[in-house]
Amino acid sequence: MSEQAEASPQAETQLAVHVEHVEMFPEGNAESVDVVQLKKVLEAALLTTQEPLTLADLKRLSDVPLENKLIEEMLEQLAQEYADSGVELNEVSSGWRFRARPEMQVHLDKLNPQKQPRYSRAVMETLAIIAYRQPVTRGDIEDIRGVAVSSQVLKTLEARGWVDVVGTRDVPGKPSLYATTKLLLDDLNLRSLQELPSLDEMSGLLEHGEQAAA
Repeated sequence: MSEQAEASPQAETQLAVHVEHVEMFPEGNAESVDVVQLKKVLEAALLTTQEPLTLADLKRLSDVPLENKLIEEMLEQLAQEYADSGVELNEVSSGWRFRARPEMQVHLDKLNPQKQPRYSRAVMETLAIIAYRQPVTRGDIEDIRGVAVSSQVLKTLEARGWVDVVGTRDVPGKPSLYATTKLLLDDLNLRSLQELPSLDEMSGLLEHGEQAAA
């Protein structure tokens, strides 16, 4: 028999698992982490929380220190596992979360037939201006829209948590500067302002986001 006999299929499988383990745990703590159990814990936490969870939140679920890369890989695996289900796992501005897919909402509405409030065109246009031009003052918004902006419009956006005062402009009168919040991005299911859609798309996404959060 040759000294360099071909490796058996079982040996090749064991080697592949070992290589994957080494790559996933470069710090050498592979033996102390049960990957299958950890993924179940992450899944349970994300399915039962009301708010998005950050990587720091998810890392606290483990008894041993973990690299962000490992958590991110597991989250991507979970997202793929739920790809054909009625819910989806997404990364938004505040972290990771599960939520119903948009096409499921028409069915879920039957459980809660009460309609979510629709926002006026003035509210949505003001929100879009703040989102795309931030930080802006009330005067900036009025210059862009060409009409006066009522205090109620801004109060509506602040009360919903989509807009906040982030400072004042250093001019006479010290007008307030408005900017969007992370909650707006979460409700739009976005990670950053660079992903902002058009005004019409934004309105539809926000409507679905409010329904999914109800």
